[in-house]
Amino acid sequence: MILFELTNTESDPLYKTLEIANGNRQYDFLRSIVFASIASKRTFLSKTILKALNFQAIACLHTNAGEFRPCEVRVGRHVPPEHYRVDALMDDFINTINHGWESTDPVVLATYVLWRLNFIHPFINGNGRTARAAAYFVLCVKTGGWLPGEPILPELIRQNRDDYVENLLYADATFHNGDLDLKPLHTLIAELLNKQMASVPQNGETSAGQGAPGEP
Repeated sequence: MILFELTNTESDPLYKTLEIANGNRQYDFLRSIVFASIASKRTFLSKTILKALNFQAIACLHTNAGEFRPCEVRVGRHVPPEHYRVDALMDDFINTINHGWESTDPVVLATYVLWRLNFIHPFINGNGRTARAAAYFVLCVKTGGWLPGEPILPELIRQNRDDYVENLLYADATFHNGDLDLKPLHTLIAELLNKQMASVPQNGETSAGQGAPGEP
């Protein structure tokens, strides 16, 4: 069953219901692999993790869940690289992240993950959800544990979608001009992360309810 093929729209109530359920499962899975990566001392990013995060997001919604896209896509004003370039670009992306793992500030590294995955757009669907989850994975694993506070950063980014998209497009434009500038996106991520951390009560208990991730 692939709901998008049955409904022909992402606005159908059946599609929306499964999208929200998938998003909740993706967050649970994300938390599990953060703990597993730290406990096993496998503190790095991999294609396996990225593909698993995407599978959790779009299983039974779209074809090719958890696999790199087999076709061209267009995302609003952004035209991602051709599909036949995706595998090599992802190899380079993973190598860049892991090469800078020890020496790069966690928020800087997470910001780059967020931008670069959205730029490459390696999956047929769910790229935004996968990029936000991957950025949070890097942030948590780099800092040694699941960060306190709710809503968590991926959900806060979704709630601030307009600023987030504009900062991605700005970064894309600077990249095409040969001088990548991630400062506005980094500023947004830092502000939202501070908001998450500020939600933790003085007694250390997190506030209730992170909200349903639902929307791409």
